[in-house]
Amino acid sequence: MASTKEYLDFILGQLSELDEITYRAMMGEFILYYRGKIVGGIYDDRLLVKPTKAAISYMPAATYEKPYEGAKEMLLVDEVDNREFLTGLFNAMYGELSEPKPNKKK
Repeated sequence: MASTKEYLDFILGQLSELDEITYRAMMGEFILYYRGKIVGGIYDDRLLVKPTKAAISYMPAATYEKPYEGAKEMLLVDEVDNREFLTGLFNAMYGELSEPKPNKKK
């Protein structure tokens, strides 16, 4: 099942206090970026984030789920209705996220 644009819009609205939240559609799902770094994505209308140390400590009871078959497990964010929680989570994770890979096109 692919994610809906309505769910994406809801999550983007919940994250609207953060600067530089962007997304990219990929195979019916959405990859989420925070200030240019991949923080997670929306898969089957679920918000999943990378299991960084900060995310794990921020959500100690979170369950691990695979975004799709064969993928690495990510953390399921249950508290999507809580804007302050989401903002805090993304800010806590930012320092541990990988830098974007340089574009190889020349």
